[in-house]
Amino acid sequence: MSGGVMDPTELYPTDLVYAHEASAATGVPEPVIRKWASRGKVARYEGDPRQYSGQGHEYKTMYALPEIEALAARYKPTPQRARAA
Repeated sequence: MSGGVMDPTELYPTDLVYAHEASAATGVPEPVIRKWASRGKVARYEGDPRQYSGQGHEYKTMYALPEIEALAARYKPTPQRARAA
């Protein structure tokens, strides 16, 4: 730790994952994970540019898998309402 700012990899050294990886690990849909992040329920972390630049994908935001797993334990999908024809 340097300068009072903690690097997320110090908190979660092997548990930072992309939304699609968190979804696969927990069964929670990616849009729900992103919604939790936008509501402040889970933290977003900047991904390592060396891992995603030039790879043909733009996964930049990472999430701490333990935070997602904690919320996933209480997650219950809501049934979608039928649209009127």
